[in-house]
Amino acid sequence: MSREFQTALAFDRYVATGKPEQQAAWQKIYEQARLSDAQRSLLRGFVREMNVLVVSGIWCGDCVQQCPLLARIAEAAPERVHLRFVDRDAHPDLSARLTINAGHRVPVALFLAEDCELVAVFGDRTLARYRALAARQLGPTCPLPGAPVSDDELAATLQDWLNEFERVQLLLRLSGRLRQKHDD
Repeated sequence: MSREFQTALAFDRYVATGKPEQQAAWQKIYEQARLSDAQRSLLRGFVREMNVLVVSGIWCGDCVQQCPLLARIAEAAPERVHLRFVDRDAHPDLSARLTINAGHRVPVALFLAEDCELVAVFGDRTLARYRALAARQLGPTCPLPGAPVSDDELAATLQDWLNEFERVQLLLRLSGRLRQKHDD
């Protein structure tokens, strides 16, 4: 995964690959997303570095409504959380290895250790996101990019993602391999 991570784009550069209306939709969610003081404090307490590679689609409604949340999480702990994005369609080899329910779903986050060893895979939607979608529609329709997202839904989805970041951080912190490497 090291090669894929090294060639992937930072959030701003990834968003800039989209059309102006796509960029605006991503920016709108990014501006709407806010971490609480407690969430920022949790992230600042991370000890292990983690690389997070997100397979995404700039055109994808779920990506629009979730990936800016990941950017907010990474910004709160830039020395520990390194976030990068790749376009699913530009990386069919990677996408083929990450099918969910036999589909090429996005976003999918690959949580990697500091040496790019795979730790966890999380996607395509968090539990809060699925609950919100189920409440609105029980079908396969993907929400349109730019569709409004309530503050409550956004906060719950952000917390779901943060929980996964914390879970992976604890996995990394308790890893025998990394404890031996860092002598802790």
